[in-house]
Amino acid sequence: MPAFTFEKISPPVRRGPIPPIEQKQRGVIVQMLDRFVEARVKRTRHGDKGVIARHEAKPPD
Repeated sequence: MPAFTFEKISPPVRRGPIPPIEQKQRGVIVQMLDRFVEARVKRTRHGDKGVIARHEAKPPD
């Protein structure tokens, strides 16, 4: 016969709405990456090649 038993404890009952979670300020690196992504998305939407694409494909001989 066991010397002790485990009692199942139910989770607490939620009362009312959940308070809004405070958002932390994003890091500088994340903000910079977001700017690069936005610029790339704008370039692809407009169909521009941008500065990176320098080599043109040569037609096959």
